[in-house]
Amino acid sequence: MRPIRPASDAPRGRSSRRGSRTLAATALCAALALTAAACGPGSDQADGQPSVAASDPAGGPEGIKIPDDIKQKLKEHGIDLDKWRGGAWKNWDRDKWLREAEDFVNPIIEDLWDPDRMGRAKQPEKPTVDPDLGKDQGVTDPTPAPVRARTVEAPYHQSVPEAGKVFFDGPEGSMVCSATVVKDPAHPGKSNLVWTAGHCVHAGKKGGWYRNIAFVPSYNDAGRSAARLKGATREQVAPYGVWWGDWAQTSDQWIAEGGPTGGAGAPYDFAVIHVTPEKGNAKSLEETVGSALPVEFNAPAVPKVSRITATGYPAAPPYDGQRAYQCADRPGRLSIDAAAPVMYRIGCTMTGGSSGGGWVAEGRDGQPALVSNTSIGPVTAGWLAGPRLGPEAKAVFTAVSGKFAR
Repeated sequence: MRPIRPASDAPRGRSSRRGSRTLAATALCAALALTAAACGPGSDQADGQPSVAASDPAGGPEGIKIPDDIKQKLKEHGIDLDKWRGGAWKNWDRDKWLREAEDFVNPIIEDLWDPDRMGRAKQPEKPTVDPDLGKDQGVTDPTPAPVRARTVEAPYHQSVPEAGKVFFDGPEGSMVCSATVVKDPAHPGKSNLVWTAGHCVHAGKKGGWYRNIAFVPSYNDAGRSAARLKGATREQVAPYGVWWGDWAQTSDQWIAEGGPTGGAGAPYDFAVIHVTPEKGNAKSLEETVGSALPVEFNAPAVPKVSRITATGYPAAPPYDGQRAYQCADRPGRLSIDAAAPVMYRIGCTMTGGSSGGGWVAEGRDGQPALVSNTSIGPVTAGWLAGPRLGPEAKAVFTAVSGKFAR
């Protein structure tokens, strides 16, 4: 049985730019087709028949109904919990796929993300790309030489405690991205914020919000091979628990322009997720994992950044998505739209599934800080690009932090 409960009873948020246009939806994968960003479908479409949770706010026994006001808020989004538990979340009808910035809804379905389902979450088989992307913009540097991704030293909670995986469902099945625990100025030392790519939570121009979005810090902490993970317990795969997004926000630009080809919206391909534990936990995410990275907005221009380290869980061949990898390189510039901010670009052989993973550089105080996230990158060319985090990114971050500041 998989109880389902609302991830939050917080009131609906507002877009940072009122009047976001309504977007047509089609059943597309989250991955940018030109990206190694790529999240993607797994083999499962509809496993299990989850049921409504019957626990009280203190985690009491069955018999307590979900408050009517919370049910009503979900119904305003076209979500009936009684139908949702029977599999209605798998309905991706274009007219019912929630897409506007203020429409995020993500009821918790307990035990949905079991080890087997997490292990099957994949990215598209063969994303397409133009290796010469950006060459005519005038501010794009030469394509960097490929940098071979190296395995992160296990246990991950000691080497990269802020890193983890984001799991979610789309029209084509279960999908996966990478993400980073970041500091929350509204809750010093007690952050529940996760940074990832916009396309890991929202399909962009022709889609809407993904469903069942959850973050697993230090996924496969011991760095076991896929073969050794067969039959693994949930504690072995998710030693610090499964944390569901009770709010997510991406840029208006990604929602309006993002797409699976051509890199549209990529300079604004970032997102912030506020999470809550699936199981009772009095500690915050930051306290649970023991660390969080500050976000460096308006980080130095490319020529002034000597080194960026990207972390992720690549899932496309030759990787299988079960282990964490890193690339470190001096960034160059990539411009895919003369009117949009210039992106960072590094040499890296990580593939699909690494999307959303944090890019870390030395911050203004000399300490590690998150300066970008994996967004796009052709599978065979050996490079990745990420947005430079400017005022648009700061606005998204500030909105999510402020929503839970009380």
